[in-house]
Amino acid sequence: MPNLSPARFYAILDTGYVAPEKWEETCRRLISGGADLVQIRAKTESRDERRCLLDRILPLFPENPGAPSRPWLIVNDDLDLCLEYPGLGLHVGQDDLPVAEARRRLGSDRILGLSTHSIEQAEGAIALASQLSYFAVGPVYATPTKPTYGSVGLELVRAVSALKPPLPFFAIGGIKRTNVRDVVAAGAERIVVVSDVLCDPNPDEAVRAFREQL
Repeated sequence: MPNLSPARFYAILDTGYVAPEKWEETCRRLISGGADLVQIRAKTESRDERRCLLDRILPLFPENPGAPSRPWLIVNDDLDLCLEYPGLGLHVGQDDLPVAEARRRLGSDRILGLSTHSIEQAEGAIALASQLSYFAVGPVYATPTKPTYGSVGLELVRAVSALKPPLPFFAIGGIKRTNVRDVVAAGAERIVVVSDVLCDPNPDEAVRAFREQL
């Protein structure tokens, strides 16, 4: 299973924020800024449209990710599409395909991540450490990206950090350059950021600014 221990910054190329004509340029700048992972989140697009997005940005990713300046590429909640592309990782939510089934179909050599929103769900992710590559904890703050979820606050970040998980966890949700120090102080070593990067006219500089605070 890929080792994500060195990863610190997880970027999301969310089509809700990025117009189709800017997919490649935005992804290129996320990578140049220092993103360790890039997830494709295309909730409103069809599978064919997601496939088109992947085909357009894949040339930006080398065949041997994980080395310095060589990020991993993840797709959100589309296992069948993921399986069409060798080496592509998958992220699932609590209501998506069960982790055990996803891992069985993915095999052992791909990244598999899981969203968690409570201490019980985080403990469940930890119990699946042999099958998961990482899990995400959030939303830490209220965010328009996940309008149906209430914020879990820094308290959950502290509680999960205190468990000393055997696999990496990323704090996610409403994290900005103005509050990231509080998230790190609560025990998060890794973060996922969406809007504060994608809404910046210079997303590469935004990523660099976050990495400096990490």
